[in-house]
Amino acid sequence: MSADTANRVDLDPDYHSELADMVAAMNMAASRLTPPNGYRTTPHRLNLSDRKLSLQERSSYQSGVTPRIARRPTIESKRVSISDGDDCVQLNQYKLKSEIGKGSYGVVKLAYNEDDDQYYAMKLVSKKKLMKQCGFPRRHPSRESNGSQENLLKHSGLLDRVYQEIAILKKLDHLNVVNLVEVLDDPAEDNLHMGKKFCYPVMEIPTDSPLSEEMAHFYFRDVILGIEYLHYQKIIHRDIKPSNLLLGDDGHIKIADFGVSNEFEGNDALLSNSAGTPAFMAPETLTDQDLRFSGKALDIWAMGVTLFCFVFGRCTFHDEYILGLHEKIRTAPVEFPDMPVISDGLKDIIIRMLDKVPETRIMLPEIKLHPWVTLDGTDLLPLEEEHCTVVEVTEEEVQNSVKLVPSLSAVPLFVGQGLVQLGYLQRKEIERFLRKEAYIIQQGNNKLFLLLNFSVA
Repeated sequence: MSADTANRVDLDPDYHSELADMVAAMNMAASRLTPPNGYRTTPHRLNLSDRKLSLQERSSYQSGVTPRIARRPTIESKRVSISDGDDCVQLNQYKLKSEIGKGSYGVVKLAYNEDDDQYYAMKLVSKKKLMKQCGFPRRHPSRESNGSQENLLKHSGLLDRVYQEIAILKKLDHLNVVNLVEVLDDPAEDNLHMGKKFCYPVMEIPTDSPLSEEMAHFYFRDVILGIEYLHYQKIIHRDIKPSNLLLGDDGHIKIADFGVSNEFEGNDALLSNSAGTPAFMAPETLTDQDLRFSGKALDIWAMGVTLFCFVFGRCTFHDEYILGLHEKIRTAPVEFPDMPVISDGLKDIIIRMLDKVPETRIMLPEIKLHPWVTLDGTDLLPLEEEHCTVVEVTEEEVQNSVKLVPSLSAVPLFVGQGLVQLGYLQRKEIERFLRKEAYIIQQGNNKLFLLLNFSVA
């Protein structure tokens, strides 16, 4: 489906049918819990010929080519207006349509944005439910002396992990990472809303219709660049799998779901806990010994299982019981089905990514130069410095990313410190407008009282 089609206001019957197919696919895919083996069903996929060339596929890194314009910062809306319509719920400028996914943290609904005439996937998370499940959120553990940080579930509640995912997504800007468009989090409302571009998983497993080797090659190159960017930003994803690899309207992979990710300092994260989907966990995480292991190596292992899924439609190791699955991951060799037939180069890179010894496992620099990835050196991927840059947000972009309250122009100003009674406004919105500190001293049902610290020239 083209972007022009998605932008139409008056939807014709054929488009209704296409949208219904996409919603049906999302119902089977988005935001659901994954069984131990990661088995689910397969949605519709774009054909290779449907795809647009990205910057990574054109000669865009040659001199004289204008770099890609940075994405707009994530909008943070602290005031939410909710009303019931005839056939939908109105959430600010969004019309929430049918439910297109469900998970342990909330539901995902199809959302139509009246401002830009586009469809989004809106994730709704109940803050009260998450706090009830794991207690009130606690402060994240401090960074350890070796520079790593582990956001363990036992040290932070589920709501903490949702806010962690938001914090990570807000700083990322890459063609192969999902774009968090808007966060709506009103302290007076239970639901936290996360708006993302409408996408659907590249595939669901198991499936009898795996990708061709050509298509797997195309998508895997996107995954490589996305993971390299995340590692450059000092983020370990920890849950790479096909259902977390979404197809955008440009036909390219967008890495999603950062709920169990780890941020680190230094060259790598040294981790000691297990996280993610069992069938995609690396063998070093499934030991009873108190060991620390490379975070980057965990992502590489999951990439290997994912590539296996691409071409065979199932996980590398599977078992009816979780303990049996763990044992196979730790000890069983990689076995390739007779059908479909794949090239020796593809077998080699899968085996090297699924090396059970993390110290000898192939890593990203070698993966990028592997003959199967580069088509024997004829199609090289860009260097890290050519597609990875530190995310910087200007003051103007920050101002444009916050929805100011229209009535702020009527705020009375007093010399020195003063008590100002306002309508239901948020502290950060006032700070953005006045560029001063604002201290909440009392909050009622209809009024918010703030102590403003400012001076007038």
